[in-house]
Amino acid sequence: MLVLFETPAGYAFFKLLDKKAIEKTDNLYKDFATPEQASKIVKLKHFESFANTAEALEATTAVLEGKVTKKLRKVLKKVLGDATDELLVSDAKLGGAIKEKLNLSCVTNTAVSELMRCIRSQTDALLAETEKKDLSAMKLGLAHSLSRYKLKFSADKVDTMIVQAICLLDELDKELNNYIMRCREWYGWHFPELGKIITDNLAFVKVVKLIGTRENVKNTDLSDILPDDIEEQVKAAAEISMGTEIADDDIVNIQNLCDQVIEISSYRTELYEYLKARMMAIAPNLTVLMGELIGARLISQAGSLINLAKHPASTVQILGAEKALFRALKTKKDTPKYGLIYHSQIVAQSSAKNKGKASRMLAAKAALASRVDALGEGTSMDLGTEHRAKLETRLRLLEEGNLRRISGTAKAKAKFEKYHGKSEVKQYPSAADSTMGKRKLIEDITPDAPKKKKIKTESGEEVEIKQEEEEGEQRPGGEESAKKKKKKKKSLSEEGAIDASVEVEPVQEEGGSPKKKKKKNKKIKEEPTE
Repeated sequence: MLVLFETPAGYAFFKLLDKKAIEKTDNLYKDFATPEQASKIVKLKHFESFANTAEALEATTAVLEGKVTKKLRKVLKKVLGDATDELLVSDAKLGGAIKEKLNLSCVTNTAVSELMRCIRSQTDALLAETEKKDLSAMKLGLAHSLSRYKLKFSADKVDTMIVQAICLLDELDKELNNYIMRCREWYGWHFPELGKIITDNLAFVKVVKLIGTRENVKNTDLSDILPDDIEEQVKAAAEISMGTEIADDDIVNIQNLCDQVIEISSYRTELYEYLKARMMAIAPNLTVLMGELIGARLISQAGSLINLAKHPASTVQILGAEKALFRALKTKKDTPKYGLIYHSQIVAQSSAKNKGKASRMLAAKAALASRVDALGEGTSMDLGTEHRAKLETRLRLLEEGNLRRISGTAKAKAKFEKYHGKSEVKQYPSAADSTMGKRKLIEDITPDAPKKKKIKTESGEEVEIKQEEEEGEQRPGGEESAKKKKKKKKSLSEEGAIDASVEVEPVQEEGGSPKKKKKKNKKIKEEPTE
């Protein structure tokens, strides 16, 4: 059983003399207390030294990445040959690569790691071929070259430039605000009306530097800095200003402060252009989707672009609002919906009720864009442009209140009727109050019901006669009922007319003698019923 041990000087192969020693991992360090005890457990079989520091660096980086170099492959074939012994390796990735390429059985476990730690403690005694001075010098050289290599090929090397640039940009904004407010307050003692007329900070500073005291406003041309109407207001206000008189030394110091403000503002413009170029080169999709400043602040908050790519969309959404998040979790209140994303253009343009949805959708797309920028091979911005167009379309649908599908699922169809009142006004139809319609409905419902008719006889009694429909199917015994009807009709017709007598009250004439109207007997013949 052989042990592969990597050193800054080369590859060392030790032969394990006592196999049972590995099983005693708890007390293994006692067996390596002295070089004599260590030599009883392991013995150096072969040592392959590196030719120079570059070869040592290549071998070390290959071991860190779990790869097998050409030199290691040659040494393994040379030392092991056709032997089938097990090889003890400290790194599991390296052991898997050796097993795949050379078909050798490799062992990596906690006992092997403890054995490697004990061998490292007695490296100087076990490696008799190399001197202690040479070994320490090679350790130092390899450490420097390895750190330089990591810094050179680190994925975070350009991210640090963006982080430093955005931090400096924020600090410059703070300093500019302080300087401008100090300049306004300082010059306001002399010419207070100027601060109210000119609202732009940079224009105010340039005007103060150009005119000096307010007496020079009449003879100074401000057309390059201010519009014509504002220039007239400044000249009119200078004549009736309520400010105090100041000395020439005060004006000189104020103008020096104005020079500093102008220089810092110009440098800030250059720094912003530099940051914009770096962001388009490193994270083009994130820049198109979020903007230069918001994307750079997200990278700065996460630490690097790779760290931002590792964050889920829910973390990207509240990145920058950590204090509010932990305060909400502590007090059991609602967590924040957005952090740095709140200042992006898509969220800022949306309405108040849709800001939460916009930030959630934007965070999901930003997480995808950052992963493509950090781990993708190309530098195209097609993904960011496509996602931005989709987000703008969805937000437009949300703002308009359209009922079309917003996302891919059927449950996401938003019904905005409960949020938007309808303009239609329904009126009650007055025609619905008619009672004739109800009777018609009743007749329509029961068309087969037999109809009844009332007829008065001579004695004054009313008799109901049922009229059956001749159409349709005849019921059993229908002939007899028809004969009875005919007999009744004949009897009524034979009886003749019914005498109707009408009594009239007497009416007095002018002479006083009453006259009686004659009774008229009218014979009313009743037609036979059909």
